[in-house]
Amino acid sequence: MRFLADESCDFGVVLALRAAGQDVAAIAEVSPREEDNSVMERALQEERIVVTEDKDFGQLVYANRQATGGVLFLRFPAKARTSIAKTVVDILRRRGERLKGKFTVVQPGRVRFGRLP
Repeated sequence: MRFLADESCDFGVVLALRAAGQDVAAIAEVSPREEDNSVMERALQEERIVVTEDKDFGQLVYANRQATGGVLFLRFPAKARTSIAKTVVDILRRRGERLKGKFTVVQPGRVRFGRLP
């Protein structure tokens, strides 16, 4: 699968996904400080799923109805951050194809797949 990690995404997630053989571009490497709506457009053009910890992407998708091929929104409190990369890789292995075209919220012990508008 192809992913685009927003700057808010823990870089450990990027490294873990790459180590698992996934194609991951990171905004921090290719276009630092890129605006969120431009990140969404880039991901759509490159057929990538956005990986982010930024709540603003929910606003872009649901309130602004910005087109996307999928968003993986990570919500991990400080005390659970050590498991974030492993959790994302595990979810990808178990449910990878379900991420396409969905707004997926990942929390410790919980995954929710929302439909895009």
